[in-house]
Order: sequence, then structure tokens, then C-alpha cells
Amino acid sequence: MTKRILMILAGLAAILAPGGKSALAQTAAGARAFEQYCAKCHGDPSSTVAASDELKMRSLTGDEIYAALAKGSHINMQGPTDDEKREIALSLGGRKPGVSQITDSKLMTNRCSSNPPLGELSAKSSWNGWGNDPMSNARFQPAKAAGLTATQVPQLKLKWAFGFPGVDQTYGQPTVAGGRVFIGVDSGAVYSIDAATGCVYWSYQSDASVRTAINIGPVKGHGAAKQGISFGDVRANVYMLDAATGDLLWKVKVEDHPVARITGAPTLYEGRLYVPVSSTEERAGGMSSVYPCCTFRGSVVALDANTGKQIWKTYTVAQAPKAAGKTSKGVTIWTSNGGAVWSSPTVDVKRHALYIGTGDAYTPPAAATTDAIMALDMATGKILWAHQDTENDAWLSGCGSQNSVENCPKDLGPDYDFGASPVLRNLPGGHRVLVAGQKSGMVWGHDPDQEGTVLWKTQLVAKLALGMITFGGAADDQSAYFGLRTGGVAAVRLTNGEKQWFTPIEGPAAPGPRGETAALTAIPGVIFSNSWEGVVRAFSSDNGHLLWEYNTARDFETVNGVKAKGGSMAAPGPAIVDGTVFVGSGYTFSVGLPGNVLLAFTAQ
Repeated sequence: MTKRILMILAGLAAILAPGGKSALAQTAAGARAFEQYCAKCHGDPSSTVAASDELKMRSLTGDEIYAALAKGSHINMQGPTDDEKREIALSLGGRKPGVSQITDSKLMTNRCSSNPPLGELSAKSSWNGWGNDPMSNARFQPAKAAGLTATQVPQLKLKWAFGFPGVDQTYGQPTVAGGRVFIGVDSGAVYSIDAATGCVYWSYQSDASVRTAINIGPVKGHGAAKQGISFGDVRANVYMLDAATGDLLWKVKVEDHPVARITGAPTLYEGRLYVPVSSTEERAGGMSSVYPCCTFRGSVVALDANTGKQIWKTYTVAQAPKAAGKTSKGVTIWTSNGGAVWSSPTVDVKRHALYIGTGDAYTPPAAATTDAIMALDMATGKILWAHQDTENDAWLSGCGSQNSVENCPKDLGPDYDFGASPVLRNLPGGHRVLVAGQKSGMVWGHDPDQEGTVLWKTQLVAKLALGMITFGGAADDQSAYFGLRTGGVAAVRLTNGEKQWFTPIEGPAAPGPRGETAALTAIPGVIFSNSWEGVVRAFSSDNGHLLWEYNTARDFETVNGVKAKGGSMAAPGPAIVDGTVFVGSGYTFSVGLPGNVLLAFTAQ
């Protein structure tokens, strides 16, 4: 690598380094800056300036938006600062400007010396996709595949660390298969990394940030490519790459709405991808005085995994949005809307059904399929049943203050989405339960064989509140386990929802992020939790006793020579395969500590 290239990379890394002002990524900073500096021209019907509205601007990339802010009439504009311009570009374009120049694995110092064939994936243990097993989404790794026992957990030590260049948010959860780790990050880069050593095989640059976990499975009709990896980005694109080489096999956009995104991992099952579709309209509608709120409806899209061809698409809210009035600025308000699908669908082979959780509505009235657990027919997408667990929940981010915009619902709902995948588990006597943790802190047990009838419900917090259970729990054959925003991990019995134990966790002494909003991961006898303050912990599943903890919020020496540090871990959980615990550190989820590192722990 030439000295000139190294100097360029160093300069770009300094601009894009985690921990600077650009760490506001995934916060509302870009939306607030747009409202302050741009809304008076871009979207206000009374404006005399010919300018694109916000929805049209979202068709541009972050680089195009950032470049436009340095041209024409923007040159003499009072503000924004350069950091604010970058946040506006990120918010509208889905990826930080300039970051793609430093993400390529070819620029790293630890390229793998060879790239052998992946071989038969079933011959090795794996953690595939979000929940590891799409037929339960229980986030449970059996003993043989885990290769780690409860007695070994206290001996876990760091084996290697891999740094992601130009990254503030280590978005994706690691997928481990064929001896490789596949992971996507907020730069839009996806990496294939050797699970044993951390050397890098290849990288791929997506159009926008990649927040989902990755699925791997067989593909046909693409020449030498035998295994493909699939994932989604924050501009509602779904990709299939050759798992061995990183070459693009196909890419499709599953939703044309300008604020649509893929947050939950698509579920791969028998040659189909079932893609959950969510959006950022809660933020756009609640923080902008010129945004036409709201026209997005959540959906699930079934794709042929070999070609990307759409098989069916089902909206969670059946009625298309209609105009319901105008603001004082003349901007249209719409209803019905919402019902975003934030998480990976769960497969029920017995009933040939998909189970999903849905989010709230944005403007009233809230459809009966918002804040609901739903069942869809896998073949056709037909809604089999829906059970709403919270009614009349119309909510937008930023509402409830003196400066609330006119889009805000008069009776603001509590924002009790189902942000986590439903967990399907067998019970004694041939019965089954569908367990769903809700952002309120309530856990619901539904009967999948009786159209979602509620079997039990358990309140895990003293008072229901926003964000108590966010990205989900884990379950073994006896219990389900959930992390709580207040700080702590709880276990409930699958048969009746009885609370078995609760282990409180003290938050940091200084003001800042705390709590367990990330999804949990289970192996026999052990529950793993990634925390908002940056600590990964392991608890006994028998009684909640703390077995091990490691503070990731620090600087790391990395195997690939990229400067890196850990931070908050607010969404993905660990992946555990063949005695190694893989942890991505640095997801702030609005506030917290940014980070850009993947860590591998083994018992030593």
C-alpha cells in the first residue's frame, strides 16, 4: 500500500472516526437539522423557492445530498455546520457521505491468504440469521453447536478484535457458518471474516446502512455460486451475495415508500425469503412541520431466494391511507398507517404460517392490526388471524412537548410496539406457546393453535413504560428470558408465564445509557446479555446468578489494523458457535456510546 493511499485513509478515518460528532448517527440529529435549516424551502407549501420536498430528497444518496449542500443557494445559507450537513445527508440518504472510500477489505492489513470453498454448511456448527432457528426464533444454541458449558463461561477471554473503518454503529448481528463470520454495519459494508483468526476474506458495499442479521443458504442458477447470504438495508433493498466471494447475485427493492427500511432480518426457509418492512416515518412525521404524515404501512414480502422475484406482499394495515385534513401550513395529514414489522418473522411448519409482531399507528385511528401478533399464510400471505394487545396506540417521535408539530396525535399513545420476534415453543402434552415481549414490559403467551388466544401475560416491570423490552428475549425448553430497560434480566415459565427469577443490574453512576434493550442469547444453562452501557454478561439460567462479565466500552488493538473501540450494545445479541462468543459492540439506539468493533471470546 502506497504512502499516499495511507495518508488519504488516515484523513478519511479522522473525519469519520467513531466518538466524534458524527456519532450522532441513528439519532434524531439529522431530522432536527433538516427542520431547522431546510424545511422552510423543502416541503413548505408557502415557500416561494422551487425546491424538492423531503420525500423526493430521500431518493438521493448521502453523498449526493452532502454535495448539494455545498452548492448553489446553500453556500450562503446561515448554517448548518459541516457536522450537521453530514447528519442531514445520513438521515435522508441512509449512509454517511464519503464512508465508502475506506470500507473495502482490500485496504486492510489482514487479508486471508486463501479463500477455500465453504463446503457443506451442515457439516459445521452455525448461528444462522437472527434467531438461529427460524422455526422457533428462540435465540437458543444447543450444547453441541455451542461448544461451551456453564462451567467454562467464567474463563471466557478475548481472542481477537476486528475493527470496522468509518463506522459509528455496529448494526448487524454476527452470522457464523462454514467457519466464517458474516456481518453488516452502518457504513453499508458487509464483511466475511474467518471465525478462528479474524482475517478478512472479502467485503461488499451496499447502497445504505445494513442493520439486519444475515441469512445463509443454498442458491441455484448462479453458476459456481452454491451458497448465498441475504440481508436488507435501510433503504428497503434486499441483497443476495455469493457467500464465498461476496459477488452480487441479485438485489431488489421491496417497498417504494421513501422512508421504508429493513430493520428485522429476512427469514430464509425452503427457498423463500420472508422480508419484514419497517420505516422511519415515526421520526419524520413527529419532528417535521412539513412532512405529510403519514402514509407508510408495514408489510411482509415473500421473495424467491434464487431470483429475488416477489411471490406475495401483505400489508399489516389493510386500508390504504387517505387524506384526513391539513396542517396550518397546508400539509396533508393521512390515515390509516403504521403497523411496521421491526423483527424477523417466525416459521410455523405445522400450520404453514408466519408469525410477526407489529408496531403502533402514527395518526389515529389506530388499525386493529397495530401493536398486534399476526399469523400469515406462508404460501399466499393471507392474514390468518391477528390479536391486538394494545389498542388506540397512535404515536410519533418528538411529540408530547410544547414544541410538538401539528402531525402529533391529540391523544398520544404509549408506543407499545412489538419490536421483537415472537418465539414459538413446545409445551408438555402436545401444546405450544407463542411468546412475545412488548416494549411496555409485558410478556404475552399466545396460543398459535387457537388463533392467537392469550394463554397468559406477565408484567415484568412495576409500571408499564416505553422501551422496557425492545429487541427481544431468548428461550430454552422450560423458560423465556428477557432483558429490561430499567436494568436487569428476568425469567418466566413457558407453561404459565410465572416469573421465576429477576437479576437486577446497577447502571453507571454518571448520567447516560443503561439497561438491557438488546436481544438475549441462550445456551444450555447460560443466558448472555449485551447492555446499553457496553458490558456483555452471562447469567445462570437456573437462578440468574452472574457468571461472567466484560466491559467492551474501551479501545481495542485489532487484527486488521483499524482503530476501534467498543460502546453501547442496544440491539443485537451475541452469536455462539463452537466455543466462541461473537459480540458486535457499538449500537447506541438514539443515545449512548458509539463503537466499531467485533469481538471474539473463547474459554482460556
